[in-house]
Amino acid sequence: MKTLKDLGDLKGKRVLVRADFNVPLDGTTITDDGRIRAALPTIKELRTQGAKVILMAHLGRPKGKVVPGLSLAPVAARLGELLGINVPLAADTYGDDARAKVAAMGDSDVILLQNVRFNPEETSKDDQVRSAYARKIAALGDVFVSDGFGVVHRAQGSNYDVAADLPAAAGLLVQKEVTALSRATVNPQRPLTVVLGGSKVSDKLGVIENLLGKANRLIIGGGMVFTFLKAQGYEVGTSLLEEDQLDKVRGYIETARRQGVELVLPTDIVVNAGFPAGDTPINPEVVSAEAMPSDKMGLDIGPKSAQLFHDKIVDSKTVVWNGPMGVFEVPQFAAGTKAVAQGLVDATAAGAFTIVGGGDSASAVRNLGFPDSGFSHISTGGGASLEFLEGKELPGLKVLD
Repeated sequence: MKTLKDLGDLKGKRVLVRADFNVPLDGTTITDDGRIRAALPTIKELRTQGAKVILMAHLGRPKGKVVPGLSLAPVAARLGELLGINVPLAADTYGDDARAKVAAMGDSDVILLQNVRFNPEETSKDDQVRSAYARKIAALGDVFVSDGFGVVHRAQGSNYDVAADLPAAAGLLVQKEVTALSRATVNPQRPLTVVLGGSKVSDKLGVIENLLGKANRLIIGGGMVFTFLKAQGYEVGTSLLEEDQLDKVRGYIETARRQGVELVLPTDIVVNAGFPAGDTPINPEVVSAEAMPSDKMGLDIGPKSAQLFHDKIVDSKTVVWNGPMGVFEVPQFAAGTKAVAQGLVDATAAGAFTIVGGGDSASAVRNLGFPDSGFSHISTGGGASLEFLEGKELPGLKVLD
């Protein structure tokens, strides 16, 4: 994979940078600027070299239409604050205003192009349509830097096709992500513990299949755990359940047993009358994982399981975590996720290499008040980190070879 050093002297060069600024918004207020901060090292390095930095990114899913509420204006403003400079926002991605703002740039200036997903061609499945669109963007720059790890698992115009039109390299963030995730999958320090949560087993099938042969310990929580419990013959009440995955999960349980992988499931569950929304009262109750009431829904791992998961994580040299243990947005069902996060923090302090796998896991640790510095690495790409852990070839990385 080519890096910034492979691009040579960048002074005065127009450097197109595909970043990932898909940040959560409350109106026009950014509620978590982690992805913007993650892009700063590459931006600062390019400015130090005297490059003209032209940033592009997406926000939300406007589906090829201009949606004012998904403008990158709040991102431009926050970037300006973090860099201490004015960061103009172009009114379009490759049109008259973008060209005018690029033409007016001086060395070390930074501009941001408007949301690339306002253009239907960005995510087109037609290679020719996407390629023609990418050439219009490429005309704005001299070289291309891929620094949006959150989109490298997608072959889209601004991160894949542009790389075919210009000298291209990975930015510092993409380099950091690949190095960290490789450290967990290629000759990791052992014991290697993989913690998986989230709602569905089907979202994690590839990860389980790829890591069952590599991990020493697999810890399962979140909504997906009820398919594992059901596969062992237990009652799961009204909890999330994927009936069509039961046979596959039974196979995983048998494979883990046969290969000597320690499979850790919760021994107790926090249940409620239903999902905590609308008129459903919040009245949590701790029950045995082997004796769940048929009319209750599991919404978090119980306190004994939380302690068990924490201790298993601390007894590890490498830890990869993807997916919360429960409905962490509701305080009464956040304890399991908090215990796992604390386990990673304690393992990190003891010298382990720990990865929080982006997406909901990254949001959870920040919302629960854990500093980024408590973990070895917090990935900026939920889907991308999952596919990397699955061992898939990611098109946005392959194009940089």
